[in-house]
Amino acid sequence: MISRLTFDQISTAVHDAYEACKDIKGGQNAHYIPYLANVNSDLFGISLCLPDGRLISVGDTDYRFGIESVSKVHTAILALEQHGAQAILDDIGADATGLPFNSIFAILLENDRPSTPLVNAGAIAACSLVKPHGDTDGKWKAIFDNMTALLGSEPQLIDELYQSESATNFDNRSITWLLQEYGRMYDDPEMSLDLYTRQCSLGVTAEQLAISAATIADDGVNPLTKQRAFGAELTSKVVALMSAVGFYEHSGDWLYATGLPAKTGVGGAVIGVMPGLFGVCAFAPPLDDAGNSVKAQAALKHLMKSLNLNVFSNTHFDLVEA
Repeated sequence: MISRLTFDQISTAVHDAYEACKDIKGGQNAHYIPYLANVNSDLFGISLCLPDGRLISVGDTDYRFGIESVSKVHTAILALEQHGAQAILDDIGADATGLPFNSIFAILLENDRPSTPLVNAGAIAACSLVKPHGDTDGKWKAIFDNMTALLGSEPQLIDELYQSESATNFDNRSITWLLQEYGRMYDDPEMSLDLYTRQCSLGVTAEQLAISAATIADDGVNPLTKQRAFGAELTSKVVALMSAVGFYEHSGDWLYATGLPAKTGVGGAVIGVMPGLFGVCAFAPPLDDAGNSVKAQAALKHLMKSLNLNVFSNTHFDLVEA
């Protein structure tokens, strides 16, 4: 069944979601990273981008915050583009862990594999796969340029966040060396961990992340720049990864409740992709016990319910002018 969806309907739904959720309390900032602990917990914004480049934004959508684990999606795309879908499946995997994002036990359960590029272990391994091999500056340029292509504009490294992360990433150091022991690091482990830490410390806005999500939704073509960021054949792989583990141990519950492939970050962002329709980002710093933004979750649930959208539904929507 095909139904019509107008710009005005989507715009109304975004603004309604903001109004319905702006006073929600609960959760706390990522207190284990000093920089994030001090971010204003009242910040809240929603931005949605359509394939034609139109943006619908409300709230604090131009505030620059740490991208954190949302960056895993972007670097997974780069690794997929450089190495191909089968190589990523072989070298990292695509399974949901059902465990926290920084789980060491998950590596052991997966027979020594990182499991998926959207948890910490797999994301560090993905950074080790990025070409050119053995070249820190070249790898960082590849990661940064790929991020810029997806966002449609440059992110900015938040040095204070980078230093804060580097001083407290004890779990990630353990993960990195365990992967090295199992032969699942594909370049220098210290360099790969540093690249991962740096990419998580990039500052972005909700509008930029909505644009990158819309780039995924539109088969790799950035809706603002009109430039191709990645091959269309990778879209289904990226959306599958987001669906399987975008909310870590709560991924099944999230997908069951919303039908929205999404990815969270402890900086407070949640991005969602509705293939062919839009990309969206909601941002609010306080997190639940799994590291997912409380208010952003609520806002995206409200949005999907208002629009009666679900990636698993047999109702397909066409975006029309009126």
